[in-house]
Amino acid sequence: MIQRIDSHQHFWRPARGDYRWLRADVPALAPLLRDFLPDDLAPLLAAHGVGRTVLVQAAESRAETEFMLDLASAHASIGGVVGWVELGRPGAVGTLERMARHPKFKGVRPMLQDLPDDDWIASRPRPDAMRALQQLGLRFDALVKPRHLSPLLRFLRHWPELPVVIDHAAKPPVGAHDSEAFARWRADIAEVAAFSQVCCKFSGLWGEAPASVHGDVAATVRAVRPVWEHLLEVFGPAR
Repeated sequence: MIQRIDSHQHFWRPARGDYRWLRADVPALAPLLRDFLPDDLAPLLAAHGVGRTVLVQAAESRAETEFMLDLASAHASIGGVVGWVELGRPGAVGTLERMARHPKFKGVRPMLQDLPDDDWIASRPRPDAMRALQQLGLRFDALVKPRHLSPLLRFLRHWPELPVVIDHAAKPPVGAHDSEAFARWRADIAEVAAFSQVCCKFSGLWGEAPASVHGDVAATVRAVRPVWEHLLEVFGPAR
């Protein structure tokens, strides 16, 4: 029997206090300002035949990663955790080694889209931390937008053995398929896909579609389909 795995989901408890992006004064985010925990997800997993999930960080703190690992220890449905480690600091290697002792710790995600320096990925991660990721068998989740793909390509050339996962297809301009911006994304993501160590998550793209189609499933599918077709062409079904 084939097991269905959701490769990208979040849990959070806002009272923990480190979800800086989760703001009540932003109308689109206000409905999310409550606890989302395994009991909330369990009925959806059962309804859709999902056996396990990959729990991904949503805050730039080691405390949140520890929170996720505690959840993973208590819930068999969490198959893996992608946490956060400050990869530019001298203590990164020790932190990675400590977290990797947990059998469900699978990788790190530095939330590149929110960093002030778009070139961070190409210049700031410590080489010893990158080597540790490889030696520990961990993955690097790249939460990027189209403007980050050029520096990401330089990073990939420098670390050709490091497994990298692109989150949310690098958030292309969904619904603007005839635009110059979409054409640039197509070209850049194809260059990224040429690196065999890179996989891409087809996730989170409903949020990138125009708000005008959010209430219409068929319209959203039409908006997202060109992204899916290009990803399938350049990455193939295995990646």
